[in-house]
Amino acid sequence: LASASIAQVHAARLLDGREVIVKVVRPNLRQTIDQDIRLMYLLADAVERLWPRGRRLNPSIVVAEFEKTLLDELDMMREAANCSQLRRNFADSDRMYVPEVFWDFTRENVLVMERVSGLHISDVAGLARAGIDLKSLAEQGVELFFTHVSRDHFFHADVHPGNLFILPSEGGRPPRFAPVDFGIMGSLSEFDQRYLAENFSAFLNRDYRRVAELHGESG
Repeated sequence: LASASIAQVHAARLLDGREVIVKVVRPNLRQTIDQDIRLMYLLADAVERLWPRGRRLNPSIVVAEFEKTLLDELDMMREAANCSQLRRNFADSDRMYVPEVFWDFTRENVLVMERVSGLHISDVAGLARAGIDLKSLAEQGVELFFTHVSRDHFFHADVHPGNLFILPSEGGRPPRFAPVDFGIMGSLSEFDQRYLAENFSAFLNRDYRRVAELHGESG
């Protein structure tokens, strides 16, 4: 169904008839990534030592963050846990549907998850043909994202058209967002939460000096 740098996604059916997707990590990928990361650390170290401004840019810290994110994406058990946590957070939502993980079949390099069928968020013509109010959908999307961030402090950090479907309304239920691919998630500490809240307050009050001060205080 899909193919990217880290994994391939295949369609399958369980013995009980349920439709699923099987996400399989590409073989021998870890060795390739480790080699590339080592090269990036060498380059970052050279920049910090040989360029006067290099140390201020902290390229080694950037590479470390990149490495952590990549290695997290390789672990399908971690992605399955991310999906399950998000599903619990929105279990009672009529605006978002998170697919179920089938843990019995999931391993470190294989993820088996409920298959969702809907319209890609980028298919504007298809959404219009399905009678979906695009303005309302956009408002719901913003509200959902802020619910992720402000209520749960745990959110999908890789939202793009390939990772977001819209399930058309049925049985009186409004259209629902259905995210997929939970390899990159974000979470907020109490410090982050306060920083964001104060930033929003300063923006709404047009206190741009305070916005600048908050950026400095955040480190």
